[in-house]
Amino acid sequence: MDPIHRGPEEFGHDSKGFAEEAGRRRPSRDPLTPDFGQQTPQQARVVTLVAGDLVLTVNPVDGSEVELCPPGRQPAAPVRRTPEERADRARAAAPPVPPGPPVPQLPLLRRDDERERLTRLLARGRSVRLTGPAGSGRTALLDAVAADCADFAPDGVVRLSGHKRTVTDLLYGLFDAVHDAPLYRPDRTLLLETLRTTGAVVVLDDLEFGGAALDELLDATPECAYLFAATPDVAAPGADSPLEEVFLAGLDRAASLELLERFVERQLTEEEANWAGDLWFESEGLPLRFVQAGALLRQRDELRTDPTAYDEYGYLENRPADAPVPAAAEDSDVPLPSLGEGAAPAALLASRLSGAARDTLRFAVALGGEVPHQAHLPALVGDTHADAALGELAGCGLLSPAGSRYRLAAGVLAQLVAAGYDDDSVDRARTAAQHYAWWTGHPSVTPARAAAEADAVIAAMNQLVPGEGSGRTSAAVLLARSSAPAFAAGLHWGAWERALRIGQEAGRLAGEVAEEAYFHHELGVLALCTGHPDRARAELETAISMRGALADKSGAVAGRRALALVEDRSGGGPVPGDGGTAAVFEASPPLGVPAVIPVSMQRAFDDDTAVVASVPVPPPAAGKGERRGGPLALIGGARRNLVAAGAGVLLAGVLGTVVTLGLTSNSDPQGGAGTSSEQETPDDGGIYDDEVTAGDPTPDAPSTSASPSGSSSASPGPSVSGSASPGGVTPSGTSSSSDAPSSPDTPSSPGATKSSVPPSKPTSSKPAPTRSARAPSSPAPSETDDSPTPTPTESDTGEAPTGPDSSDLAGGVSSSSAGPA
Repeated sequence: MDPIHRGPEEFGHDSKGFAEEAGRRRPSRDPLTPDFGQQTPQQARVVTLVAGDLVLTVNPVDGSEVELCPPGRQPAAPVRRTPEERADRARAAAPPVPPGPPVPQLPLLRRDDERERLTRLLARGRSVRLTGPAGSGRTALLDAVAADCADFAPDGVVRLSGHKRTVTDLLYGLFDAVHDAPLYRPDRTLLLETLRTTGAVVVLDDLEFGGAALDELLDATPECAYLFAATPDVAAPGADSPLEEVFLAGLDRAASLELLERFVERQLTEEEANWAGDLWFESEGLPLRFVQAGALLRQRDELRTDPTAYDEYGYLENRPADAPVPAAAEDSDVPLPSLGEGAAPAALLASRLSGAARDTLRFAVALGGEVPHQAHLPALVGDTHADAALGELAGCGLLSPAGSRYRLAAGVLAQLVAAGYDDDSVDRARTAAQHYAWWTGHPSVTPARAAAEADAVIAAMNQLVPGEGSGRTSAAVLLARSSAPAFAAGLHWGAWERALRIGQEAGRLAGEVAEEAYFHHELGVLALCTGHPDRARAELETAISMRGALADKSGAVAGRRALALVEDRSGGGPVPGDGGTAAVFEASPPLGVPAVIPVSMQRAFDDDTAVVASVPVPPPAAGKGERRGGPLALIGGARRNLVAAGAGVLLAGVLGTVVTLGLTSNSDPQGGAGTSSEQETPDDGGIYDDEVTAGDPTPDAPSTSASPSGSSSASPGPSVSGSASPGGVTPSGTSSSSDAPSSPDTPSSPGATKSSVPPSKPTSSKPAPTRSARAPSSPAPSETDDSPTPTPTESDTGEAPTGPDSSDLAGGVSSSSAGPA
């Protein structure tokens, strides 16, 4: 029996029978919950698209990669959509119909003159700017005019939203509405060339720019007729703009009362008519105010019929069976809202809605007025029927369409904030950010769906970035990291750029260097694809340096590849970051030779990837006033070359003299004491070795000036008494100044002992140098003495060298070179 590994026989089972029973046992069914320890990793969504002449691979892991489009891979020319395809796309781009009871369809009252004028101008090919205050019914009038102009242009009617859109966003939106080019984003040149032949009636709501930007949009599409809708606070078009101006005012009193009756679907009482008249004077006849006032009257009617419709259990809530039901009195009357509540009815309307609708409003306030799509409301609110809340809000006039989504109507956001709906906006914004981070990163969500929800996603990030703490910035980083690749793949590059910039700032505040480097890399790739090489270079270099500090090799390699492409397209220098010593090629002066200057560059991390970039040499500038062109450049270049050549010749002469003196120092023509000095004083790099200079080998030559460090220097000026020659040194007379006069018996420099003249050219006869009287005397060693006593030198005693004058130097040399007199 094994005490550690027990067998089945110890528990009353035979081993053979136990094995047979296990073989017959039915395998267990799959668990209801997945095994979190052995989950299959989620596959990253990698999308490849073409941007101009570049192939962009959107990689959410290491960063997007970009390369030149190889031959044969260029996409086909954009194809115009058929009328059926344009109609299908327009239906898909329209805001969804809210679930729940149908919203009353109101007619367009008292707008026949404006509608006819706009239609007539568009039929002539003129562009019109419709200006009216928020809530004046601009969107309803645009819908009616668009239906009248369906057959005016060959490319039909194109509906666009200018809400948080730039000129570039609108140009690419118009291109996508008219042409079918999947996974292809043309460059600026091809885009303008294609749009110049596009003929459509473009209905653009919520225009947010004017001036030069509006002129750019009109100039890019000369064959299109535009119908813009803007508020008075938007910048006016340029002075030379061909736009026609149409102002939209509010309704008169009779039209306002008629609109109110159509909304409540009954006749107004005298009290209600008087109340509506005061409201018309207060709101200046804005249709939106009367739609909201009609919602207040409908709620009042329901309260008069059922007093429990808006009690503590809420409207459309399930009342418990044991809850008491108050009796409705026949003479009970609900007072009309006050004039202030009628002018700002958002808080009163919201108080009578369901809990899911109020939560939806709180999320909309937290997102800056952007209402999440109805498909996200059950997950955000926590109610499976929360999608019906969108119908309640739309029926009360609290929502306004914006492209394919909804947002809070004009003035509603400020009214809800005043009512305290922003108390928990930070927590709700973080909840929305976490939900959108999961949703945009899910493989089942297409990039087109993520791009359609871009406004709400960007709003969630904007609400989290300004603050710090409680994981706000980290949630913004996670959302930007998940949504940015989806926006890039969905060709919504305006939202892609905003997400990257918000994510980069959030990563900096949160201290997440790796994520910040990713956003810098993506911004560089975006700048490269949009034709901004300088910005791309700055962003990519920042990303490479940050990833090098983090030892992120794969990410840095992707960054250097993109940077090499930037340098190749912009004609810059070599790409740094390869480590070791790099050669920086600079443009040489005119008539010069290109110089290769080795520069030691800091090695960020080990990498064997070699990056080669072209290095063009810029041509010299021409002109009289420029210093690098014309005859003056020729003279300046020759003069610099002559100075450099002269300095090289002088340096070669000095080095040749030093070498010649060192080779001839062992040949002493006098012998005797000189030879004894060579034997007694070892050449151990003493104090005079560094002071041997050219021009001082003879007794008649002056001493060179000693530097404070103990080394002498030779000058090519008048103070030099001799000139270097290949055969030795030729004396040139006496010096002009000296501390002590030189004589034939005293050497002029400390190096005279070793700097003797070669035997082939003997100098004038002179006695051997004698020992100075100041030197310590010692008996001269005999040639036959078996125990010679060495003469102590400065190197033996360890004394430091000093800088004496010429007479002291001469005495020192004599004492070290000769024996006792």
